[in-house]
Amino acid sequence: MKTIPSFLLKTSLVVLMSFSITIGTLAQDRANDEPRTSPNATVSQTIGTTDITITYGRPAVNDRTIFGDLVPYGEVWRTGANESTALVVSDDVTIEGNELEAGTYSLYTVPGKDKWTIIINSKLSWGTQYDKSKDVLRFTVEPQDTDFIERLLFYFEDVTNESATVVLRWDTTKVPFTINI
Repeated sequence: MKTIPSFLLKTSLVVLMSFSITIGTLAQDRANDEPRTSPNATVSQTIGTTDITITYGRPAVNDRTIFGDLVPYGEVWRTGANESTALVVSDDVTIEGNELEAGTYSLYTVPGKDKWTIIINSKLSWGTQYDKSKDVLRFTVEPQDTDFIERLLFYFEDVTNESATVVLRWDTTKVPFTINI
């Protein structure tokens, strides 16, 4: 009898967890079958043998001023649209020097002109039902100017077997943070 490699089991578990979180939230909070104005997206990356998955809503700029207006500076933002942005990590990791246990979290931010606070929170919810008492960790990073992009996008760059940089990008702003295993 063949055994399934542990990395395949972990990958399957992470994908199933992410899928069930998204489907469960949609089933609770979606009242119709119309297409979303801000469609959902999921991005995953394996770092070594650790799987990282981010599921989020992708709002569009739509000729609006985003940061400092639609998304005010100095206020907690759900960092996407619709449900909380979900961050699933299959193993314990370090994010910007902060230890984070394996699990499923929501990702919020506090945008600023010169620095952003990234918030990892244990509560997944619809919309802006942020609960500060559920914060697991907070850290600050510096935003960067970049080329325009219409829809919010998360992606991974500088991927190695020990680390990767998560990039949040929207409008003309890029906000990177590094995950190490």
